[in-house]
Amino acid sequence: MHEFDLDPGLTLLRTESPRSTIVHRLACDRLADADGPAYWIDARNAAATHVLYDCVPRPRMLDDLRVARAFTAYQHHSLVRAVTRRARPDTDLLVAPNVAALYRDDDVAEWERDLLAASLETLSELGRVLECPVLVTSASDADAKRITDRATTTIDCVRTREGIRLESADGDRLTEGYWHGEYWQTTIPYWVDLCGAVDALDPVAAHDRGLLEVTA
Repeated sequence: MHEFDLDPGLTLLRTESPRSTIVHRLACDRLADADGPAYWIDARNAAATHVLYDCVPRPRMLDDLRVARAFTAYQHHSLVRAVTRRARPDTDLLVAPNVAALYRDDDVAEWERDLLAASLETLSELGRVLECPVLVTSASDADAKRITDRATTTIDCVRTREGIRLESADGDRLTEGYWHGEYWQTTIPYWVDLCGAVDALDPVAAHDRGLLEVTA
């Protein structure tokens, strides 16, 4: 069951935590139908292997996912540049969790802070040229503001009693259901998408067909 289809271009996913696993779910949803390679540029140790394997029905679905970890701003920028050399025309997905986090560490030199703009520009351009989704995340409002100008889509994670709901920046609900162990908790939008909406009931026609009882 897919969350939703990621569009080509840079998508900003605003998360509650740097270790949020929603990015794993969205990436694995995409990989389920992927034929080409995917690249994951990691920061803040977001790429938990066991979570990725828990999100796919078959381990082989992760065969084409390449994960590289960065621990400094310069390393992160270098990995972004490396992807430009390695990515193929059939690349299906680029993922960069906590994309801005390393650039604001206390020990980052002033010139390295400027590398964030270059990294975001590169990722945005890769999404455009390769026509593939580039999924980046941020758990910081300040970081998110720096990313928004480059993003073609912004998605907010909203915690509910059923789980995380995804909403677009204009408030549209994107989540159509929630996994709870072995069962899928559906929502009204899920059934509308599956079966279509029911037209408003005409009281006169309903009464004529005996579907509406009029009482005094």
